[in-house]
Amino acid sequence: MNSPTDAPLAVVGVVDAVTSRLRDRILSGDLRSGSALTEAFVSEEYAVARPSAKAAIEQLVAAGLLERTAHRSARVVAIDPETVRDVYRTRTRLESAALRELASMRTVPAAAIAANAEIQAMPAGPDPATVDPDLRFHTALIDALGSARTGRMYRSVLDEARMCMAQVQGRRLLEAGVIAAQHAEILDALAAGEAERATAVLGIHLSSAQERLVDALGAD
Repeated sequence: MNSPTDAPLAVVGVVDAVTSRLRDRILSGDLRSGSALTEAFVSEEYAVARPSAKAAIEQLVAAGLLERTAHRSARVVAIDPETVRDVYRTRTRLESAALRELASMRTVPAAAIAANAEIQAMPAGPDPATVDPDLRFHTALIDALGSARTGRMYRSVLDEARMCMAQVQGRRLLEAGVIAAQHAEILDALAAGEAERATAVLGIHLSSAQERLVDALGAD
């Protein structure tokens, strides 16, 4: 069986485009948890050949956004409390390691400062608009390490975090003021070289977000 990388360049471009569109629909919640995604549907929906549809589905299976069991169609990964907790545990491990390294160099990423400034400018209450700058803040901490491999690994986990947020209807978000204050304390700790304070605040920050998602999942 050929992989997308074995295909002609034009076909690879089609596969990547279809993969990107499906990914956006999964992360936005348009394709809900448990939704089946067949090769026939993808082929018809995007007017592509069945092999291209199959390759796009396989890319999303490899990315952890779809799951496939023997002799069954691929489905959008089901979100349950343990999935949410595992995603956030993984984020905490990766980001804590990054914070320790950044604190040792007293590095405060400019992109993280800019993302948090966007949140600080928002009204104090819960607002879905905080999701994008919040995730950009955390991604900036990882990117500041200058490791492409770590960045790719983190973005894979972040896609799952986005999916958790999208798949839980009526999710309760942290207030913008709380998010901004916790981010600011993390940045202050980095500037001061205080790794343990930075990781402690991060733990509180991610744990709060995790439990709100779990509670919303239970309510749904």
